[in-house]
Amino acid sequence: MKAVGPPRLILASEFYPPDESTTATYLGAIAHSIALDMKVVVLSGTPGSARQAEDDPKAPDVIEILNRRPPKHALGRRLIANMALAMRMFWAVYRRARSNDVVMSVTSPFTLPYAITLAARLRQANTALLIYDLYPEALEAAGLARRTSLVARTFRVANAWLFRSLDVIFVIGRDVPPLLLRYPRVNAEKIHFVPNWTLLPIGFREPDDENRFRKAHSSQFIVGLCGNLGFTHAPRTVFEAARLLRNEQNIHFVLSGWGIGWSELRSLQESEKLENVTLLDPVPEDQLVDFLAAADVWLIPYRHKVAGVSIPSRLYNFLAVGRAVIVATEPHSEVALAVTEEGIGWIVPPEDPLQLAQAVRNAAADRATTHERSHRAATAALKYTEEASTGAYRKILRSLCSRHAQ
Repeated sequence: MKAVGPPRLILASEFYPPDESTTATYLGAIAHSIALDMKVVVLSGTPGSARQAEDDPKAPDVIEILNRRPPKHALGRRLIANMALAMRMFWAVYRRARSNDVVMSVTSPFTLPYAITLAARLRQANTALLIYDLYPEALEAAGLARRTSLVARTFRVANAWLFRSLDVIFVIGRDVPPLLLRYPRVNAEKIHFVPNWTLLPIGFREPDDENRFRKAHSSQFIVGLCGNLGFTHAPRTVFEAARLLRNEQNIHFVLSGWGIGWSELRSLQESEKLENVTLLDPVPEDQLVDFLAAADVWLIPYRHKVAGVSIPSRLYNFLAVGRAVIVATEPHSEVALAVTEEGIGWIVPPEDPLQLAQAVRNAAADRATTHERSHRAATAALKYTEEASTGAYRKILRSLCSRHAQ
């Protein structure tokens, strides 16, 4: 097929600004950055995204694709909606893609990359994928599918074709490539590690007892847990650790967020009524910096076997405000590698309340070390900037276009 005009990036995603999700925020920044080098066309499943682009002459072209979003608890309806979106995206790519274009998708919803890559291949276009969630590994880690199940086997057959067909695979963790390289004919040269970045202003914040999120517990060591707790997280581990520390008068847990894990936490607290635990409603975006600065240390509790399948994005915001972290995870996961390399916290085994409680106790007993690690966190955050990450995306895609043109 003869190439017509200069290469373009066609980015297909369900989420795009003005959607307020982290995924949409990152993809919006990536698209705007790549638009500095080539024309970018975004196929968006987010209502209002095309109207927003009209207000910015330098923005990528955005084409809205009809997308219905049933409630999260309506799993059957969501599956049908995801399949319908993938079909519409397939047709949108097939109609528009040219042989010298780069067609890129993300792994949310899980149906999208297969449809987008197939359409791009039929048009002989270059293909790229940004992996945020890896299936079936995420389902297996969450206990929703067994490795030998029909669902898992089907995913692996589809993945073998998908990963082999891609020209570029972007991953946000160094723990992902070993999982991808298990598939036949997937070589390491096509896999590129580009971390996410902090979405908050970077700078160490001294713990301030006048902080409204800290005032009620100003004399105590505040342990925080926040954000979306999905199937790959282990909120019960945090609650059990708090139970083990309930007689430690100088330690208090402040928990705030959303997702299925928070329903479990609320049920546990309603039953136990631990005095060293405070549950808060999700904090508005404009109060997030104050909230993150209120804790002395933040927890990230993962389940077993989630290395390579869970996004470590929340880590970067903890770093931005200058806070040490305690992470329950495997030592080879991306978040564990970052914490160990930078010396900004503690790593404990996943789903082990006893060791999590001991790590909290140690952090509270040695506040000088915790304070030092928090300072290091703010310094480490300078490595995770939008400019650095989006620059990497631009460089890799320019190289792909250059190779195709030769």
